[in-house]
Amino acid sequence: MAGDILTSDEAFADLGEVSLCYQTFGDPTDEPLLLVMGLGGPMIWWDDALCVELARRGFHVIRYDNRDTGRSTRIEHRVDRATLVKAFLGLPIQAPYGIGDLARDAVGLLNHLSIDSAHVAGVSMGGMISQALTIEHPDRVRTLTSIMSTTGRRTVGWQHPSLLPGLLARRSGDRELYVASAADYWAMIGSPAYPSTPERRRQRAADTWDRGISFSGVVRHMVAVVSQEDRTAALADVTCPVTVLHGTADKLVHISGGRATARAVPGAELVEMKGMGHDLPPALFGVFSDIIRNNADRA
Repeated sequence: MAGDILTSDEAFADLGEVSLCYQTFGDPTDEPLLLVMGLGGPMIWWDDALCVELARRGFHVIRYDNRDTGRSTRIEHRVDRATLVKAFLGLPIQAPYGIGDLARDAVGLLNHLSIDSAHVAGVSMGGMISQALTIEHPDRVRTLTSIMSTTGRRTVGWQHPSLLPGLLARRSGDRELYVASAADYWAMIGSPAYPSTPERRRQRAADTWDRGISFSGVVRHMVAVVSQEDRTAALADVTCPVTVLHGTADKLVHISGGRATARAVPGAELVEMKGMGHDLPPALFGVFSDIIRNNADRA
């Protein structure tokens, strides 16, 4: 229980191929809101305080670990560095799974919870998953909020070149080295107008490690992202209310990705957040909640 907000214990949805760990906030009779996290990110990257804030706006909030993150199923398929580099170069590869498979995981979770349709908000890769979910299963999505994400077209939403060495670097199996390197990387991609403290970054990295991190799973996520299809044409057929939120200082997914997403969807609203990078700063939790609530009200 977070104050007056009911918070469930973590539970598992057995979907056959995978089992997803999830948690809910708020009244189950309120409007369902599915939160989809990005590459390598467990559900705790949707901060408890943000989930509580969203629940106070009238949502039954559902957050979950994607496959290959946190306490959800690890897929047994190792991707070697040569395959990863080929994927980054846009060469054909055999991916362990794709963005569409991750979207079908989300459908499976909704089925497990007996939810016919939900509002959906996704961050980064989670935005890509949410877009695919909206395209492929339109009857399951009431509204879409796509945050710091992109369409899959390679000419938009690119990474700043300075980040590529960090994305392709080998990962250490040592907890302290992981915490230090992750905290440093998040400082590089974070919001210059809303800087996180070193202590907060290190704590999030420690919590991520302790929850369970799969470096091979992170690579599989990367392959899913860089091998995804361009959704631009398909997004033109989306009819539910869509809001696109993107920071002007995002180094990991350039704001061109958000702008392209908004252009692709008829009637989409674009919110450009000045000084926001590739994170969810606590100072903006109220703003994020307002944006998701206002988009839901358009339905």
